[in-house]
Amino acid sequence: MHIVIMGCGRTGAALASEFESRGHSVAIIDRLGDAFRRLPSDFQGQRITGVGFDRDTLVSAGVEDAYAFAAVSSGDNSNILAARVVRETYGVENVVARISDPGRAEVYDRLGIRTVAPVPWTSAQIVSHLLPGGTDAKYADEAAGVTLRSVAYSDGWLGRSVEQIEEATGARVAYLQRFGEGVLPQGSTTLQSGDALHLIVGSDATDSVTRALSRPPGVRS
Repeated sequence: MHIVIMGCGRTGAALASEFESRGHSVAIIDRLGDAFRRLPSDFQGQRITGVGFDRDTLVSAGVEDAYAFAAVSSGDNSNILAARVVRETYGVENVVARISDPGRAEVYDRLGIRTVAPVPWTSAQIVSHLLPGGTDAKYADEAAGVTLRSVAYSDGWLGRSVEQIEEATGARVAYLQRFGEGVLPQGSTTLQSGDALHLIVGSDATDSVTRALSRPPGVRS
């Protein structure tokens, strides 16, 4: 598949390298030719110097045949404009824009342009690492109101089944990480020592899920 990326900062360069390593063709756009120095020396994709929402630039990058487009420059307005042009003019359905303002991100998300807001994502990561018993957000779908989280749990839950965990928390166990491998559990699968517990949680239920798992089953606050 062909992927077009706007913005060759650290995020754009990392995405370009990742997509190419997976066997996809990549074109990356940046207004500054010097930005391409962030790409690995063995990068084989296109380097396009230009404005990411300019149609001639986009055509040069192969947007007409693109499977996906990622706008990850440092400017919110440029990212949104480019995302809209690519989606509305060239019919590319898989479009993501990086938006620093979470309020604006939600608005554009509702309009069908998937957004990533780095500020709340980063702050959530810091909180989860600094506070005991916190949660580590792996993925958030603000429009759907759900998040995928790694949740700390009391040792009292060891030996309890996935079905019991779901009943107590109201969340869904997405998978366990056991000895470095992902395990897709059945309802009868039991939690073992060392397992990392990954749950799909309603966005407004994170605190209640965290509290439920931070103490042994049956213990109320």
